[in-house]
Amino acid sequence: MNWILLIIGGLFEVGFTLCLGKGKETTGTESYLWYTGFIACLFLSMGLLLKATQTLPLGTAYAVWTGIGAVGTVLVGIFVFKEPATFLRMFFISTLIASIIGLKVVSTH
Repeated sequence: MNWILLIIGGLFEVGFTLCLGKGKETTGTESYLWYTGFIACLFLSMGLLLKATQTLPLGTAYAVWTGIGAVGTVLVGIFVFKEPATFLRMFFISTLIASIIGLKVVSTH
């Protein structure tokens, strides 16, 4: 169950980076709404990480959480913000995904 909470927390981390990027692109009330979403996603992400680390090893949980956030943020950058999807970028994202899976496999919980 805590692995699921950790994954959801990682997705909220992606959410707060998306909101941060969108808030930067907008002005006025729309910008404040994006920044409100940023704060909400930030609290949810951190809260779920905190809950997951009650039973999962801290180092593994944090690495997986940040890895999900990093991979998701790069994908949001590519698909939403039209950042380049070069071969090397995709190669290193693939190695990061493999590392996240590896940490899950070798975890004792």
